[in-house]
Amino acid sequence: MLYGWMGQIIEVDLSVRQVKFIPLDRAQAKIYLGGRGLGARILYDRVLPKIKPFDPDNLLIFTTGPLTATTSPTSGRFSLTTKSPLTGTIFESNSGEKWGYRFKKCGFDALIIKGSADRPVNLIISNDRIEFEEANDYWGLGLHQTKQKILSRHGEGAVFLAIGPAGENKVLISCIMNNGRRALGRGGVGAVMGSKKLKAIVIKEATGSVPIADPEQMKFIVYESNKMLRAHPMTSKGLPEFGTSVLVNVINEVGIFPTRNFQQTQFAEASKISGETIAEKIFVKRTGCAGCSIQCGRITRTSAGEGEGPEFESVWALGANCGISDLDLVARASHLCNELGLDTISTGGVLACAMELSQRKIIKTDLKFGVSKNLLDYIKKIAFRKGIGNELAEGSRRFACKYKAEKYAMQVKGLDLPAYDPRGSQGMGLSYATSPRGACHLRGGYMIGAEILGVPKMINRFSRTGKGSYLAEIQNAEAAIDSLIACRFATFALGTSYWARLISAVTGLNYTSEDLIAVGERIINLERLYNLREGFTYKDDTLPSRLLKEKVLAGPAKGYVVDLQPMLEEYYQFRGWDKRGVPTEKKLKLLNL
Repeated sequence: MLYGWMGQIIEVDLSVRQVKFIPLDRAQAKIYLGGRGLGARILYDRVLPKIKPFDPDNLLIFTTGPLTATTSPTSGRFSLTTKSPLTGTIFESNSGEKWGYRFKKCGFDALIIKGSADRPVNLIISNDRIEFEEANDYWGLGLHQTKQKILSRHGEGAVFLAIGPAGENKVLISCIMNNGRRALGRGGVGAVMGSKKLKAIVIKEATGSVPIADPEQMKFIVYESNKMLRAHPMTSKGLPEFGTSVLVNVINEVGIFPTRNFQQTQFAEASKISGETIAEKIFVKRTGCAGCSIQCGRITRTSAGEGEGPEFESVWALGANCGISDLDLVARASHLCNELGLDTISTGGVLACAMELSQRKIIKTDLKFGVSKNLLDYIKKIAFRKGIGNELAEGSRRFACKYKAEKYAMQVKGLDLPAYDPRGSQGMGLSYATSPRGACHLRGGYMIGAEILGVPKMINRFSRTGKGSYLAEIQNAEAAIDSLIACRFATFALGTSYWARLISAVTGLNYTSEDLIAVGERIINLERLYNLREGFTYKDDTLPSRLLKEKVLAGPAKGYVVDLQPMLEEYYQFRGWDKRGVPTEKKLKLLNL
């Protein structure tokens, strides 16, 4: 008997409205686990360079992991893997809420969607029954109305993934919204779903259960893990009390809070948009994902109504990065992005880029740093590709290149940087440069943990020595966690030994910490091979020139730039890649690639 995995994959061809059931490859499951790893393997095998992101043969690959829908902490998550229309790279994103939990209980490990429908369609899943639903009357709706229509037709217990107008209009910074509240964000994954004329994937009923190899051992390890989560200050106090925006004041104080398109590294009015101020002024209640005790989500009330968030990255992107400190407006902007299906980080990134181009008189627009009156209008223009919004919808790199001003687009491989200026956190600079999906604090390796928060230990944030090897080890561990699949916040309290014990109890297979690290390393190398095959080279492992050449002018990081090259050389060497960033034959053989 197969434990932990359900043993079956759904493949849907939208072009002919056909559904196939495929047995899970057990050998692949063992060495890639699920989630990010299994998604990478499927994409590498089936989406070749000749296939463009909006081609019908590009895949949307939704994957759970062996811990999904078990009693393991933060086990409600799932992954999506595709070829990104924004970056052209392999792109993986994961999300919580209830969808992945329910999908696994329907009896499946993965859902592969290919083809393109000739008219809008929804996919309806009820245990092992999969049906198609005409969706013409859903097309054009925002997420609130989409949710209302789904619940009225399929019951109050239904959960869903859906795109908004941004995805329908193939906006390259659109996302897929999870139950209208959380997101499979970044990289334009919503545009891929829109290109397939797929509006929503609805789960009506899920009554199955995940087989566990050793229930008693599982119960004991879960008990121990939850004790660790309750004991750690971040997972027991910081995140539950203030949400992810608890980081605003911390990151601003150490001088790495990017402001006005990374022109400064501190925001004088950061306290006005901090987690503490959110809790005081607009907080309604906590919320969280299935199987999670941390409950880091916030329901907030603005002058326009209630909504989910804003999270730390959204507060920064639509606030400090645009020079805006009006908390009510920043929260409304975040809620609007959710309603329209826009990635908040890239929306804030492209708006900040346009603000700087306007500041430098490269373009003529009424977008100005600190001017908040037209922020919501521009977000709508992006989602509906109206006026200059049609250009902004292409993302900051394409937008800036149109005006021969690429250096003002704060991106790597086309993906906008998140809320940490790496000039004051050297390891994060290397993380952004080497992330397989472009600038990303999550897929590149969260060096903020060690360099700023002291988790698992504090290291010198300004030093470049040893950063290449340290980051590679973090990336390996995080890729394994993304494949189990668990929430990264839980890793503040739980090291790889806990995750190894959990998956061993679930599957009945003997996984050690070293085994998980090997799984993660295999995934990182496979993602690297995919991007190399797509034409990316070591020259793409870089940062915007501002971060490499322009010294910070004030604050704790004053005088620093990112000293990238020495760290990159050490990173390649530690990984067993050659000087051009290509995995060696010896390394690939060792990893069974």
